[in-house]
Amino acid sequence: MDRPEWAPPDVDLNTPSAARVWDFFLDGAHNFAVDRQVAAEAIRFKPDLPELARAVRAFLRHSVRLMAHAGIDQFIDVGAGLPTVGNVHEVAARVNPQARVVYIDRDPVAVTHGKAMLAGNDRVAAIAGDIRDPAAFLKSPELSRLIDFDRPVGLLLCAVLHFVGDDADPAGCVATLVERMVPGSYLAIQHATHDAQSANTIQMLKYWNSQSPEPMTWRTRTEIAAFFHGFTLTEPGLVELTSWLPDEPAGADPARFASYAGIGRKNP
Repeated sequence: MDRPEWAPPDVDLNTPSAARVWDFFLDGAHNFAVDRQVAAEAIRFKPDLPELARAVRAFLRHSVRLMAHAGIDQFIDVGAGLPTVGNVHEVAARVNPQARVVYIDRDPVAVTHGKAMLAGNDRVAAIAGDIRDPAAFLKSPELSRLIDFDRPVGLLLCAVLHFVGDDADPAGCVATLVERMVPGSYLAIQHATHDAQSANTIQMLKYWNSQSPEPMTWRTRTEIAAFFHGFTLTEPGLVELTSWLPDEPAGADPARFASYAGIGRKNP
C-alpha cells in the first residue's frame, strides 16, 4: 500500500498498532488497512468496542476536569495515543489556560502527529516513551521543561496498563512514576478486566492477542486496585467504567465495557 504523508518512514504498514486501532474506533483518520482489519475482527466479537473507546475518552476528560478544578495545572498522559478532539490540553486549558501537558506514547505515528498538531504551543509536548521503561522518559528534557515534580501532578493511565504484561512488572512501572509525585498529586487509571465477562468478550481478547504485537493482560479489580497503593480514591471509587458516565442508559449492563476506572489523590 502507498505510505500516507503523515506516516513516518520507519513505520511498518503491515503491523497493527493499538494506538491506531483505537484511532479507528474513535473515527480517526490515522490508521492503516492492517489496523482496520484487526479492529473489524475485534468488533465482530464485541460490537460495542467503538462505544467503549468513546467511554474511555469521556472518563479521561472527566479526570482532567476533576484534577484541574482541584488545582492541578500540569498533566502527564502516558499511552496517550493519537490526538483527538477534546484532548487533555484542551480540556485542562478550559479550566486553567496556564496548564501544561506532556503526552507520551511508544507509537511513532502518535508522537509524530502529536508534535505536528502541537507545534507552536509551548505549554504542551508529545514525546516518545514506553510505560514499560518509565525511567527513560522521566529523563526527557521536554518533560523536565514542562513538569515540576516539586508540585502536584496529574498522571493519566487510560487504556495503557493492560498492555503491560506481568513479566514487565506493571506495579513497578507505576511505582516508578508515582514515586516522583508529591502528596496532593492525582492518578487516573482505566484498565480492562475479565471480571463478569461473556465468552464472546474473552474470545475477542484471545483474537487480539493472537494478531497484535501488543497483547493485552486483563486483570481483576483487586489487581487493578493495587496500582492505587498510597492514594485515596475519590468517589465513586474503583468501579465499572459505566459508573463514571452520567448519560449511561437505564438498565444497561454495568460490566459491558469490560473495564474498571478510578481516580485517586496521593496521600501525605
